Amino acid sequence: MRSKSQKLLFVVNPGAGNGKIKYTIEITSFFKNRPEEVEVYELPKDCNLGKLKAIIKKVNADRVVAVGGDGTLKLVAECLLNSKTPIGIIPAGSANGMAKELGIPLALHDAIALTTTGNPKKIHAILVNKELCIHLSDIGFNAYLIKKFNELPERGMKTYAKATWHAFWNHRKMDVEFKIDGKTIKEKAAMVVLANATKYGTGLQINPNGKLDDELFEMIIVKEYAVMEILKIWISKLPWNPKKIESFQVSELKIKTKYKVHFQVDGEYLGKVDSVTAEIIPNALTIIV
Repeated sequence: MRSKSQKLLFVVNPGAGNGKIKYTIEITSFFKNRPEEVEVYELPKDCNLGKLKAIIKKVNADRVVAVGGDGTLKLVAECLLNSKTPIGIIPAGSANGMAKELGIPLALHDAIALTTTGNPKKIHAILVNKELCIHLSDIGFNAYLIKKFNELPERGMKTYAKATWHAFWNHRKMDVEFKIDGKTIKEKAAMVVLANATKYGTGLQINPNGKLDDELFEMIIVKEYAVMEILKIWISKLPWNPKKIESFQVSELKIKTKYKVHFQVDGEYLGKVDSVTAEIIPNALTIIV
């Protein structure tokens, strides 16, 4: 994989980041006097899964690199699901949750260098309502927050704070029902998270027990709007208060809600649903770390 004939395809989301960095120029410049063969494909606005799959097949690269946020990574991963082709990550999105999870450098040139020198690692994924989830999916509060964030004209942490404030004042708890070990459980919840990873792109750890390469995923029920409870776990590593947050490890799951609720997968808002079906996909992807 590290031979001089190594070929890399960089899939660039030109709308990622703040617009100040021209990723195609930076990547081309980095490899100008290097032995690797490099192609860059900028995602058009009308790009779909079929079109990108065709590009990846045509280029036939040794490694395919997603340049963007978690949404760009998800798109590339959908094209390479259950394949042996390693996926690299250049974090260029608003949050870059999966890059942070895997310890990918946020500095651009360090991240580019890692695409050639990093080692391939097999990870599992989750299929949630037939959508590939590499990182985190949820219903309720956070999905509503993402919807509001997307509706605001600017990006960045200030905009995220505005969306969070709006969500705290306007979102209501859900009635959820699910089965664990044959037992039906009914709860009122602010949010239910299906977690392959451990933390959101903001750095907030929602799933301390998460592992990307085990054969289970975690369902976390946030029963209250317990920001201070989550911060306590994040900073001190103390156990959760089960009256506020509870976690279950599962390999498959079905959740029903009384009314339709907000739903997101890997940072992409997908509308409202009244049921969520999830199952583990073992050894789904190969990621360069």
